Amino acid sequence: MTVPPERLPLAAEFPAAGREQWQTLVEGVLRKSGATFADGASAEDALATEVGDGLRVRPLYTAEDTAVEPGYPGFAPYTRGGRAEGAAPGGWDVRQLHGHPDPRRANEAVLADLENGVSSVWLTVGAAGLPVAELPAVLDGVYLDLAPVVLDAGPEFGAAAEQLFKVYADREVPAAAAQGNLGADPLGLFARTGEEAGTDRQLAEAAALAARCAGEFPDVRALTVDALAYHDAGASAAEELGCALATGVAYLRALTEAGLSVDAAVGQLDFRYAATADQFLTIAKFRAARRLWSRVTEVSGAAAAPQRQHAVTSTVMMTERDPWVNMLRTTVAALAAGVGGADAVTVLPFDAALGLPDAFSRRIARNTQAVLLEESNLARVIDPAGGSWYVEQLTEELARAAWAWFQEIERAGGQRQALAAGLVGERIAATWAKRSTALARRREPITGVSEFPNLAEQPVVREAAPAPLGGGLPRVRRAEAFEALRSRSDAVLAGTGARPRLFLASIGPAAVHSGRSAFAANLFQAGGIETVPAAVTEPQALAAEFAASGAAVACICSSDQLYAEHAEALATALKGAGARLVLLAGKPGEQREAYQRAGVDEFVHLGSDAVAVLGTVFDRIVDQDGAAR
Repeated sequence: MTVPPERLPLAAEFPAAGREQWQTLVEGVLRKSGATFADGASAEDALATEVGDGLRVRPLYTAEDTAVEPGYPGFAPYTRGGRAEGAAPGGWDVRQLHGHPDPRRANEAVLADLENGVSSVWLTVGAAGLPVAELPAVLDGVYLDLAPVVLDAGPEFGAAAEQLFKVYADREVPAAAAQGNLGADPLGLFARTGEEAGTDRQLAEAAALAARCAGEFPDVRALTVDALAYHDAGASAAEELGCALATGVAYLRALTEAGLSVDAAVGQLDFRYAATADQFLTIAKFRAARRLWSRVTEVSGAAAAPQRQHAVTSTVMMTERDPWVNMLRTTVAALAAGVGGADAVTVLPFDAALGLPDAFSRRIARNTQAVLLEESNLARVIDPAGGSWYVEQLTEELARAAWAWFQEIERAGGQRQALAAGLVGERIAATWAKRSTALARRREPITGVSEFPNLAEQPVVREAAPAPLGGGLPRVRRAEAFEALRSRSDAVLAGTGARPRLFLASIGPAAVHSGRSAFAANLFQAGGIETVPAAVTEPQALAAEFAASGAAVACICSSDQLYAEHAEALATALKGAGARLVLLAGKPGEQREAYQRAGVDEFVHLGSDAVAVLGTVFDRIVDQDGAAR
């Protein structure tokens, strides 16, 4: 009888493989596409993906890719999580946002959420949401000793806090049992509104609230470092972290100058970050945030304590068109926040970009977290991404990039001075401009909007939400440029009964032209332009069919070989048949000038500026009064 070995060497019979061997194989595969490389390392580098902040995700990570030792969960630097045993019993805090201006309807929504899986309530109070005086009505029936209440009251945070304290007193909630956050965030308010005038007063008011919470309400925190203001303006992950770090340091200075100990000051801060559908970058962001804050508290002389994190699914990634896809985006984002170790997670309803959510969308939002927690058992594993060479390296690189940006802000005098001088706004604007180019060129696709649009979709209509605070950093969304084109199309449809149309002049059999004709149809429909496929594929008959189609613009689609034979003559014939604009799908190469002389006005291909092309097509199809021509 053979005694089985203690360890099973699965790869023992195979020769050892090194990185250079793998790089050689990669080079061989890529060479088949016509690419040439100096060596295997160059081939590997060609597969790397930029994710912003100078970070590049490589196709392969090994044990050679070492990062700083992350430590253990529940111990400094808290990279692996703030709790030694992982998430709290039952998982992270499921926190739902409410801001309906009608107190009765808001109260009904709050109670429905709490009865069906939500564990804490986040209330938008003030001009952008619920009236401050109606807090008692909104919280009617809520067990305040069980459900934490988090406020977001903008400039009215002091009045809202006093109202909440009064509710605690009137309902005889013991101070030791009260939980939540008062939401004071003077620098976040400055970033949102651009108004610095009242910042000194607000910092003093926030410090007074912090002192009261530290003395009377041990589980209520006074301040929130809300990094959403920067994410919503288009900041990268490192910029979001750096701004949050600088804001947290500014609050520590303000609170300690007001008389709080550094430990008490640290205990009064919560941090709020965005979670996106880029799951690994989100995981790395929450891990890096804890590590960075641990370093700040260490050099401040505070006792080791983990950063309290509230994750909110990104508004930048949400779409108005095909909003059902937002359910998928928020699911991935919530998963990433949970894996990243967030203490509380808010999943925004899929219709958040359209207005006030209804009961169905709120149910889907809370059930998204219920599936992750109860069915997927996500919170039962401590730092499930820990130990991954890729995640550890990404966490390390992101932390370094964020720390560099934080140091730049500190050299400028701190977060307040950096905001006032325009340093933060200019940096974020440059980042968003670069990302906007990638979005316009569809290098960053948006499913349902820039890719695979559905022109026949029925619009989802919601009640308008109160206008958010504004005047400072802008609020952006990835889909804005394409959705603006779709709105132009809707206006034409409403005015004329038909959308702008484009004729697909496809040459040759389907096997030859289908790739580029499908690409072109997808592209133009992303801008709300209806595509009319040709019934014939003979070049001589296409111009006549175009003239009968009623379209004003045509796009030639076929292979490079058939372009060389027929594109010039067909472009000339289409122009002769009345085409105001003739496009060609594909890169023209050396034939560009010849095609242009024959009448081709634009070339559309992978990487071309889709927003610019669609705008040009619209201008040629639609008159200034909005009528199709």
